[in-house]
Amino acid sequence: MSAIRPWRTIERRKSRQIMVGNVPVGGDAPITVQTMTNTPTEDVGATIDQIRRCEDAGADIIRVSCPTADSTAHFDKITRAANIPIVADIHFHYKRALEAADKGAACLRINPGNIGSSERVAEVVRAAKANGCAIRIGVNAGSLEKDLLEKYGEPCPEALIESALDHIKLLQDHDFHEYKVAVKASDVFLAVAAYHGLAETVDCPLHLGITEAGGLIGGTVKSSIGMGSLLWAGIGDTIRVSLSAEPEQEVRVGFEILKSLGLRTRGVRVVSCPSCARQGFDVIRTVQALEERLQHIKTPLSLSVLGCVVNGPGEARETDIGITGGGAGKHMVYLSGVTDHHVQDADMLDHIVSLVETRAAEIEAAADAEISGKDALEIAE
Repeated sequence: MSAIRPWRTIERRKSRQIMVGNVPVGGDAPITVQTMTNTPTEDVGATIDQIRRCEDAGADIIRVSCPTADSTAHFDKITRAANIPIVADIHFHYKRALEAADKGAACLRINPGNIGSSERVAEVVRAAKANGCAIRIGVNAGSLEKDLLEKYGEPCPEALIESALDHIKLLQDHDFHEYKVAVKASDVFLAVAAYHGLAETVDCPLHLGITEAGGLIGGTVKSSIGMGSLLWAGIGDTIRVSLSAEPEQEVRVGFEILKSLGLRTRGVRVVSCPSCARQGFDVIRTVQALEERLQHIKTPLSLSVLGCVVNGPGEARETDIGITGGGAGKHMVYLSGVTDHHVQDADMLDHIVSLVETRAAEIEAAADAEISGKDALEIAE
C-alpha cells in the first residue's frame, strides 16, 4: 500500500502567526489546546494548583478570569508560577486589562467595542504593546451587540462576523495586529457557519469553540462535531472544549479531537472494541483502568485493546502494543504489530502499563539520541 493517503490529508487555512507568550499561534504552528480555570482568581493557591493539573494534562495556554480589582491584585503571582502562558479574561472594565498586562498576562481576552471610548481602547493597546501581550477578541452569540440584534433580528453568522470585524477594526485603527478571534455559539450550525465565513474574510488566527456545549459526554459530542468539522476543513489555530467539567477534562478531550484527526500526537492513542459476548476479558473496565493509569504518558504511541481474535490481530498490526482476549484467561500480546507472548488475566493490567511505560521510555531515548547526534554533527561542521 502506498504511504501517501490523500484521503487523510488536511490542508490548514493559511493564517498569520502571533505569539501568546512563548507559544506560537497560527501559521504552521501546532494547533494549541486551551482551557480556563474555575477557581476564584483571588485564591491564588487554588488557582495555581488547578493550573498545575491542566499543565500535567497537556494544556498549552490557560485563561484566568479577571473581573475585579481583587482578582488582579496578586495576578503576578499566578503568571510567575505558571509554566504556560496566561490569558487574562477581562469582562468590561478596561482597567483590569491594564493591570493584567502589567502583571504578566501573555494575552488579554477583551472585546474592544465593549470597554467604552476610543481612548480606553488606546490605553489597552499601549499596555498590550508595552508588555508584549496578544489580544483575543471573543464574539459570542449569546452576547451580541444590541444594534446587531436589531439589524439581523437574531444571532446569525452574518451578525457574528460583523461583530468580529467591528472589534478588529478598533484594534487596527490603533495599529495593533497581534490578535486572534473567536465567533462562538452553542448552536453547532451557527458556530460552524460563522467560522467558515470569518475564515474567508480575515487572515488572523482563529480560536475555535462551541460555547456552553454541556456536560462531559454531551459537550464532548457537540464540540467534536462542531470543531471536528472545522478542523477537518483546515480552519482553526487554537481550541477550547467548553464543558461543564473540570478544566483538565477539557484539555484531554481537546487532545483526543486533535489526535483523531492526526493534528496532534500526545500520549497514548487507545484503539478498543465496544465489547461483546466473545470477549475474553472485561474490555470496558480494562480500558477505563488503562486510560486512568496511562494519563502520565506524554510520548505519542498507540495501544489496541480487543476482546477477541475477530478484529484483534488486524488492529494490533497497526499499533505499537496490542492485546487480544483468549480462552482460559490467557491473552495474546503484540509488540510492533507482531505476536510476541501471552499474559494471564490476573497480570494483564500491570503488564500492559509496564509495556507502555517501557516503550515510551525507548521512544524518548531514541529521540534524545537523535537530537544529540544532530547537535554533535553541527558542532563538528
